[in-house]
Amino acid sequence: MLLVAEIPSFLKTLAIILMVYFGLRFLAKLLWPFFVTYITKKAGQKMENAFKGFQQQAQQSHGPTATPKDVPKKASKVVGEYVDYEEID
Repeated sequence: MLLVAEIPSFLKTLAIILMVYFGLRFLAKLLWPFFVTYITKKAGQKMENAFKGFQQQAQQSHGPTATPKDVPKKASKVVGEYVDYEEID
């Protein structure tokens, strides 16, 4: 008689476990895209902040970079004709 009374309680426990499992699975499918977008935005912000810090550090240590407009053109000097020397044994 004791075994007969335990079967309905076992089925009730099993049903609760299955409902919780499928409920969490449903919520995970529903909320997963929002979670992924949140994580990617946070990672992007961290990378952007790290890059800005690196960029500011580089500018402070090296000064402003020269653009092609700022660089004066060097005058090409004509030194002379190219002479190919031969090696003597």
